[in-house]
Amino acid sequence: MNLNQITVPSRNLTLAIPFYECLGLQLIVRSLPHYARFVCPDGSATFSLHLVDELPRGEGIYVYFECEDLDGYVANLIQQGIEFDEPPEDRRWGWREARLRDPDGNRLILYYGGAYRLNPPWRVKD
Repeated sequence: MNLNQITVPSRNLTLAIPFYECLGLQLIVRSLPHYARFVCPDGSATFSLHLVDELPRGEGIYVYFECEDLDGYVANLIQQGIEFDEPPEDRRWGWREARLRDPDGNRLILYYGGAYRLNPPWRVKD
């Protein structure tokens, strides 16, 4: 099994689509006003938006996008006008992360996990 697709809610896809294109995702399906799907620039995972009348309440979801050159990537996005809640920072679990929200308030984490992504020191032994 392989995780291929994540779908997040949106109240306005015409605002959300350009935001995700600015992040570097490639739009492959535009079925406005209800649905849009993107492919990630590295690999073959897809990410989509679907129209909702009401956004989830509470903590909601967190979507992680891994970036090799996180600091350079974030600097480029800031130059394009993307605002971050938290700039790149080393986390205690060994990842470097920057946090932001999409136009609907969905939480996004751009990160670099390196070897710790799949093999942290606390990984469950086989």
